[in-house]
Order: sequence, then C-alpha cells, then structure tokens
Amino acid sequence: MAQIDRVLRSNIKLRHLQLIVALDQFRHIGRTAEFLAVSQPAVSKMLAEVENLLGVTLFDRSSRGTDPTPGGQLVIRFARSVLAEYERTRDEITAQASGAAGRTRVGAMVVAMPLLLAQAVKALKDRSRQATVLVEEGDLTHLLPKLRLGELDLFVGRLEPGYASPDLIAEALYNEPMVVVVKPGHTLTSKRKPAWSDLASVPCVMPPPWASLRVKLEQMFFRHGLQPPGDIIETSSFLALSTFLRERGAAGFMARSVAAQYEREGLVKVLKMTVPIDLPPIGIMTLRGRLLTPVSQQLMECLRSAAPGG
Repeated sequence: MAQIDRVLRSNIKLRHLQLIVALDQFRHIGRTAEFLAVSQPAVSKMLAEVENLLGVTLFDRSSRGTDPTPGGQLVIRFARSVLAEYERTRDEITAQASGAAGRTRVGAMVVAMPLLLAQAVKALKDRSRQATVLVEEGDLTHLLPKLRLGELDLFVGRLEPGYASPDLIAEALYNEPMVVVVKPGHTLTSKRKPAWSDLASVPCVMPPPWASLRVKLEQMFFRHGLQPPGDIIETSSFLALSTFLRERGAAGFMARSVAAQYEREGLVKVLKMTVPIDLPPIGIMTLRGRLLTPVSQQLMECLRSAAPGG
C-alpha cells in the first residue's frame, strides 16, 4: 500500500497518464505510438516503466492488441480523472491570464438541444463572447461516466430515475412530452387522426432499451391491443432517427420542442396524435462535491432562465 501511495503521489508523470489513457482508447501499441508521435518501442518501454513502478500489469498484450487488466481498469479511471482535472485547471489559468471568461464542458441529450441548451448558450455568450462551451451529445450511459470522471462539468437531459445516485445532484427544470414524427409526405401525414395501429404497421425508430420511454411506448401498444412493431431500429441519436425516417419511411418519437424545431426546418412532420406518457423531467445533473468553474455556474443560471417557466 505504501509503495502504491508513493508511486501515485510522486513517481507517476503526466506522460504516463496520457499513455495509459491513449492505450485504453486505441487498444493497440502501434496506433497509440502514432497518436503520441513516438516510436512503438518507446510506448512499450514507457508502459513497462509504469507497470514496474506500480507492480501491476496494466494491459495484456497480444497480436490483436492491448486489453486492460482488472488492475489496469482502476489505473485508467485514475488517469482519466487526473487528466480531466489537469485540463480544467489549465483552461481556468489560461482564461484568467488572457482575460477570457473560461470554458465549460456539457454533456447533452438531443431533447435538451434546441429549446434549452441553445438558448442558454446564447444567453451566456451575450454576457461574454469569450466564454467557451464544449458540447458532447449522447445518452446517459455514455455521458454519466464522463461526468463522474470530471471530463464533463454538467449534464443536461432527461433525468432518468434509474440513474439517480447519491454522488449526483439532479435539478429538474421542466417537463417535455413526446410526439410522433415521420418524414414530410409520409402516407400517415394524410390521415386526419392516425392511430397506434397505424404505427404498428410501419417501421419504427424506438429509444434504446435503457430509456424509460421505451417500456412505456411498448405498454401503449399493448394498451391498444397491439403488439409493438417488429420492424424497429433502436437509437437515441437524432441523426440516426432522421436518416431512418427518410430512408425507410419509419415513424419515430421525439420531444415536442425538438420536433417543432425540426418541423419548421422541413426535416420532419409531426403526426396529429397524442402520446399520453409520463416522462422524466428535463434538467441538469452535476457531481456532488465538485466545485464548478465560474463559467459553468453562469451556464447553469442561463439554463434555469431558458427553461419554460424559468
């Protein structure tokens, strides 16, 4: 224990941590060497150096590449966390020295983009055009690990109850119902009152299995005496959704404000039917105990103001 403590405090260098994260990302010594602009022998030598310091094998090497060991996964998590904090502090110091307003990193679900996040960023930029906002789009399964590691400062999206945790602070902002969308000119747009039986007969783009919406949508089909569509594509990506609406003539489900935005742009058509489903609210998640940068705090204020009723 004393040796590990001494190594982590004093002997591990930033370049070691960057190597570990790169190896985890590429899972190949050659591609890692290209990324770090060093030779393959240099990567192998540096990895052996770290493993000797820790007394732990971090990666299993084979002709197929490198795979983290259980001990390696722990060190990778440590490395990602330290590098995220390093980048955050570097950005703060640089911003302060240059007179800029700083940088914040946001993980966002599609549902939060046009109505909430876009308006909040606009309000933040009105305060300070030098404030930088990095936006990474994804779902909870992808974004929450990054929030916990410090690679993101906050998350904006649906506050799925299944992901509630003592280490997270969730702040609900507003509720956002769902609507059914198809491509412009779809046969269902000519129906005065499309029904769930109509949706069951066409390809459907459905949320991923982890989303509470998925189960509730399937229950809606059962409630109408129908089996859920057999021809489905699962995705939380708007790009994938819009592609399959266009190419396969599929129907999909979208937050009302997002659908309204894209309908104005001629990308989708909202069907004249209701989706009577209770959904988790849209809101903000941050990591408990982590001090937010001033620009992150300002963005949160802008998010609260941009929310309907805010």
